[in-house]
Amino acid sequence: MFLKGFNPLVRTSISQLSRSNILFRYQSRLFLSAETKKAIDDAVSSAPVVLFMKGTPEFPQCGFSRATINILGQQGVDPQKFAAYNVLEDPELRQGIKEYSEWPTIPQLYVNKEFVGGCDIITTMAQDGQLADLLEEADVLVPEDHE
Repeated sequence: MFLKGFNPLVRTSISQLSRSNILFRYQSRLFLSAETKKAIDDAVSSAPVVLFMKGTPEFPQCGFSRATINILGQQGVDPQKFAAYNVLEDPELRQGIKEYSEWPTIPQLYVNKEFVGGCDIITTMAQDGQLADLLEEADVLVPEDHE
């Protein structure tokens, strides 16, 4: 019995996509050692807001990392509650963070040890106000002076 509107070609491409995703996950898991996982756990716990990026906040080495740093600055993230890790300094970290989050791109943002997303998600959240709400709820913004 065929479902109305069912296209077997779509099923095949979805199946192929699923196999590709499984293969990507399997291949990426080959790189995360127990040491790297522990280092990433420690890094994610090092501050309430943690960004894994290419370069440093002062000198981002890709446009997506630059955009994410700019958004966090515009949102008013307190530098005392922020840590950034340059994945270009360590190939194992660069690959390991992708497996850790099951997210294939960098930068990657964590707030209170929870993975938020990459540049595209952060940008969308900033545009619709969700990022401001998340950061305010996490109490990671520069306090306003009450004078």
